[in-house]
Amino acid sequence: MNIFLLLLFFLVLFGVELIYFQIADRYNIIDHPNHRSSHTKVTIRGGGIIFSIALLLGPLYFGWEYKYFLAGLCLISLISFIDDVRPIRKRIRIVFHLIAVALLFQQLHVYDLAFYWIILGFILFIGTINAVNFMDGINGITGGYSLVTLLTLWYINENIILFTDEKLLVISIIAVLVFNFFNFRIKAKCFAGDVGSVSIAFIMLFFLLQLIIKTNDLNYLLLLLIYGLDSTTTIVFRILRKENITEAHRSHLYQFLVNEKKASHLMVAALYMVVQAIINVLLICFLPKSPVNFVLAMVSATLIFVLIRLKLEGKRRLFNIEK
Repeated sequence: MNIFLLLLFFLVLFGVELIYFQIADRYNIIDHPNHRSSHTKVTIRGGGIIFSIALLLGPLYFGWEYKYFLAGLCLISLISFIDDVRPIRKRIRIVFHLIAVALLFQQLHVYDLAFYWIILGFILFIGTINAVNFMDGINGITGGYSLVTLLTLWYINENIILFTDEKLLVISIIAVLVFNFFNFRIKAKCFAGDVGSVSIAFIMLFFLLQLIIKTNDLNYLLLLLIYGLDSTTTIVFRILRKENITEAHRSHLYQFLVNEKKASHLMVAALYMVVQAIINVLLICFLPKSPVNFVLAMVSATLIFVLIRLKLEGKRRLFNIEK
């Protein structure tokens, strides 16, 4: 790939992000901390818009091969950005999410599969997108975790099996690097916002589904293991506590580490990055392709994660046991 063009693209995205900051500041697109927040300062919201902008500029470089995916990305980013500016009804948001995922499935010919796989795909995709969105609560975690995932996908694409356009992956990585410059710091210049967390989830899932279709290997779902474990175990514990799982909360493990244990945002974000990176290395180097191995890995990881949460948070907090 042309290094000069990549550097130019980085500088263009850097400039676009700075321009967005001016627009967001002028039109008051900012995040006000509340009782559920893990931050205390007013900060620009929606800096993650750079993810979708980068990919929508990408066709100037890699062409329009992925037009349905890009259309879906445009739709889901648009409704998420509007939601960042002013809250919209959940029904409207879910309709846009369904259309966006439908376009992505059209891009990857998912409709050739049996109808029950298609329905399951919609449920898993939309659930995962929302899970990534809920995990976006501290400085550095969305950008850092996404960088680990995208770099792993790039390595697989370059060294193991070609499953997507290299330029598309590299452009996504560059966008995340630009965002991290402003977010992966003690005092973040911006937050990703719904537009950022939702769009990067959509992008990562697009690459991941391409890889799984190409290899017919479900083991690659483990590339999102830590986010998946934190999200799913949190939902289960909230159900056991008889809480409304649709309401905002501070029940994730990463939120506990920051809010209760007073660990720094960047330390927790780095912890999630490192653990997922180790899992990715183990997946690539040591885990043979097999549905049995996938199930064993998932069960083992879930048990370990639950035990860690029980050790750190305790039964009283997780199960709402009164003293």
